[in-house]
Amino acid sequence: MLLQLHNIFKWVNSGGQRIFLLKDINFEVREGEFISIMGPSGSGKSTLLNVIGMLDGFDEGEYQFLDEPVHSIKEKHRANLYKEYIGFVFQSYHLLDELTVKENLEMPLLYKKYKGAERKAMVADMLDRFNIVGKKDLFPAQLSGGQQQLVGIARALISNPKLILADEPTGNLNSKQGEEIMQLFKQLNDEGVTIIQVTHSEKNAAYGSRIINLLDGRMI
Repeated sequence: MLLQLHNIFKWVNSGGQRIFLLKDINFEVREGEFISIMGPSGSGKSTLLNVIGMLDGFDEGEYQFLDEPVHSIKEKHRANLYKEYIGFVFQSYHLLDELTVKENLEMPLLYKKYKGAERKAMVADMLDRFNIVGKKDLFPAQLSGGQQQLVGIARALISNPKLILADEPTGNLNSKQGEEIMQLFKQLNDEGVTIIQVTHSEKNAAYGSRIINLLDGRMI
């Protein structure tokens, strides 16, 4: 089992009341699954993805990731788990503005202590795979939204994560690019990578083997 969420609650306090962002979430993910999370805006999809990705904490419940109790381990240990196993694809790219495309791609490899020559080869491979070789020395601000999105996806994949979390991964791409990305996810999934995506698109959701629907922070 890759991960298990057990009775997860997350809330914010507003005017003396608890506003629930996630309510009693229970689910488990096996290695190699491809899961789509759907639901209207404000239903808690991105919050759930951030909890799974350890970017967000929660107020109640238990979370096991590769048999590690995420809810009770130290922050540093949690950060290491995240860097080691999880690749995140955000709709808003999260590229570092002051780094070139090439340097942005290299970032995750520095955490994992790859040697210089290895890093070079892995970056070259990704630039090639995403047809962005010509953009390698540009800064994010010099790229179109679609190109930034591709760089963000390449960066999430470069260190061969066990789990890819994707928040509206094709949100800023044209339909041809979007389809190529979904095909790529499918291929990675066939190779054994677990994928959890948040999507509004029925078409993208259909790539998954299982759909989880959220409404008001609950699974329905």
